[in-house]
Amino acid sequence: MKFGGTSVGTPERMKSVTNLIIRSGEPTFVVLSAMSGTTNTLLEIADYLYKKNPDGANEVINALEKKYEAHVNELYATEEWRQATREFLAEEFNYLRSFTKDLFTSFEEKSIVAQGEIISTNMVTNYMKECGIDVLLLSALDFMRTDKNSEPDTQYIKDKLGAILKENDGHQVYITQGFICRNAYGEVDNLQRGGSDYTASLVGAAIHADEIQIWTDIDGMHNNDPRIVDQTEAVHQLNFEEAAELAYFGAKILHPTCIQPAKFAGIPVRLLCTMDPDAEGTIIDNVIMRGQIKAVAAKDNIIAIKIKSSRMLLATGFLRKVFEIFESYQTPIDMVCTSEVGVSVTIDSDAYLTPIVNELKKYGTVTVDTHMCIICVVGDLDWSNLGFETLVLDAMKDIPVRMVSYGGSNYNISFLVKEQDKKRALQSLSDKLFIS
Repeated sequence: MKFGGTSVGTPERMKSVTNLIIRSGEPTFVVLSAMSGTTNTLLEIADYLYKKNPDGANEVINALEKKYEAHVNELYATEEWRQATREFLAEEFNYLRSFTKDLFTSFEEKSIVAQGEIISTNMVTNYMKECGIDVLLLSALDFMRTDKNSEPDTQYIKDKLGAILKENDGHQVYITQGFICRNAYGEVDNLQRGGSDYTASLVGAAIHADEIQIWTDIDGMHNNDPRIVDQTEAVHQLNFEEAAELAYFGAKILHPTCIQPAKFAGIPVRLLCTMDPDAEGTIIDNVIMRGQIKAVAAKDNIIAIKIKSSRMLLATGFLRKVFEIFESYQTPIDMVCTSEVGVSVTIDSDAYLTPIVNELKKYGTVTVDTHMCIICVVGDLDWSNLGFETLVLDAMKDIPVRMVSYGGSNYNISFLVKEQDKKRALQSLSDKLFIS
């Protein structure tokens, strides 16, 4: 079970999460994020230290410490556990203050940011112990490691965690930190993509869990934001591939990378909402439901770039040169459409837009469209399913479409439209695919 920052964001939420953890009565491995807002505060402390302003850093540290002191008084019923947690927090905040006296680099910043998860897991563990629950806190820094390519070292994680659990067999609940890890050189680091969700998926795969549950208080398990689209329904089941497509194209489910360990291990991932814990949620597994369109997602702030070049007509290497420009500026491409005289691509970051466009102008005429939106229809969209693409295109017949992408995957059709047409397009797709 994984719980995010808002799910453990207050003492009341921590108590609710504890009830959810123990209600199944089965041995459970729990991954927790930092309390909501804490990571941003720790980054603010690091920013002051980068700027060589220890007074500013200390002021933020003191304010954060007072916030946690108030949480302690509210969370624990007995003075014994209040005192134990106060002593732990005193050590933590003294550790944070120690960074104001030394040289500060990105290595120290990662150590500071890691304290958010360390604090939240200790507080919840202490609360569980006060409640008489057989719980063991395991440090993620003891088993979660990345390799020299900053990718999770899955074999190391499996071996190390397996050995730790073998030595500490028989507990009802095991708790660890999400997001944080050590790198190949033993330094404190973090899982950059997906954070705590990634930790949960890696742990679940390593221990052969029956199911990986991702708990959130954001109801991201609908076709799209209910404030945008009327009459949405919960998505009850997704194939791993469908979930990856939805996540990539904007659905607030999971980072696409997160589900890979679970997918390869064949372990289902269930998305659940802490605000409605009895709801069925969404199960993500290897099952493909043939002939079904599952959901629609939208990705905003898209930029479309068209490179037109008659002199490059069918020229060998034209596409390679175009893609190398984006690669050199570490800017991923979402959609690609080609013709005999040019290529259109989309990106979701304008960080290097000007130098990219300047480079592209060497190869042709460049046109840029901003404030665009990718709308992605997800389901079993194999080309052999006659009529599915016609149904989707019919729903979009009154919407100006800049690009269409179909065939790159068996699980999606994507459209590029203006952001101002997003609501109309989503509602039309919902009416046509799910309601009529």
